[in-house]
Amino acid sequence: MTDPRPPIAMLAELTHRCPLSCPYCSNPLELARQEAELDTETWAGVFAQAAALGVLQLHLSGGEPASRRDLEPLVRAAREAGLYTNLITSGIGLTERRLAALDAAGLDHVQLSLQGTDADMADRIGGYRGGFDRKMQVARWIGDIGFPLTLNAVPHRQNLHQLPRAIEMAVEMGARRIEVATVQFHGWALRNRDAMMPTREQAREADAIVAEARARLKGTLVIDYVPADYHSDYPKKCMGGWGSTGLVVAPDGAVMPCHAASSIPHLSFDNVRDTTLERTWYHGSAFNAYRGTDWMQEPCASCERKRVDFGGCRCQAMAIVGDPAATDPVCIKSPHRAALTAQADAHAAANAPLVHRTAPGKPVPDPVD
Repeated sequence: MTDPRPPIAMLAELTHRCPLSCPYCSNPLELARQEAELDTETWAGVFAQAAALGVLQLHLSGGEPASRRDLEPLVRAAREAGLYTNLITSGIGLTERRLAALDAAGLDHVQLSLQGTDADMADRIGGYRGGFDRKMQVARWIGDIGFPLTLNAVPHRQNLHQLPRAIEMAVEMGARRIEVATVQFHGWALRNRDAMMPTREQAREADAIVAEARARLKGTLVIDYVPADYHSDYPKKCMGGWGSTGLVVAPDGAVMPCHAASSIPHLSFDNVRDTTLERTWYHGSAFNAYRGTDWMQEPCASCERKRVDFGGCRCQAMAIVGDPAATDPVCIKSPHRAALTAQADAHAAANAPLVHRTAPGKPVPDPVD
């Protein structure tokens, strides 16, 4: 295996704290507590290491990154390191004054999540009363300041009928792009497959809606699309290929090839408190576990698509098959595909209640009717 190229992007999960309780949350089941989070100085050092390693884009995420009181100094440190900074946020915890401070600190871009296109849907999915109205106010402030905006919509069985309106809202907000990321079942989201799995008909309808909107809005809005995994013929190229384009730093400093990699039990992860990003990227055992193609089993090993999707998602193979080296069962060439199709249809036909996520130390939210 040849040495990997330097990474171009880093996802900095500043905290797992979050005011929302989204049932599709893909963060690990065991969340990092506040006392385990990296401090400001350590994060600033990580940003400098990332830039020296070759990272160009820094995505500040969580949880809700606005839960960090030092968000502005962190953005400033990233800017001083020469990184392009993107804030991935629910909007909760942001005020007009704080957004202005982030602008002054050098924030380049905002990615705003959308749980639904009206208050009834958004507040019910997010488990936060008043969240939708707050989000719409934050969107107006973002526009007033002039931040480039991406809207991030997570369609699933309960809100897929709102997809056309979500695309309209992105245009109305002046967003440059919308990410239509159909629910991915990792972490907590696995508990909600019976409540959120789209039907096969919904998945095909979403494909058509996105195709029509891309043609109609070309030059106005970029639409990034992650289709419904369980209803696709081939898996997505997760993270552009394991350990090939980006890395993730968890709130406690663990460095991972993707944010769900902790679901693979045999992997061990280096920590920024103990070693450098450079050493981890090139020599870390977790990064080299599924890098390239040498690790592949059949049918991936002899497949003409092995450098197209790199076997698909390792975490999904682990979750569904119990073997992270197996072909992603989404693939029509996987021996597990028939079982996955039956499983997906059963989940889509179920009528289970949503199980909202709760963070460490956070009380279980009251249901939002």
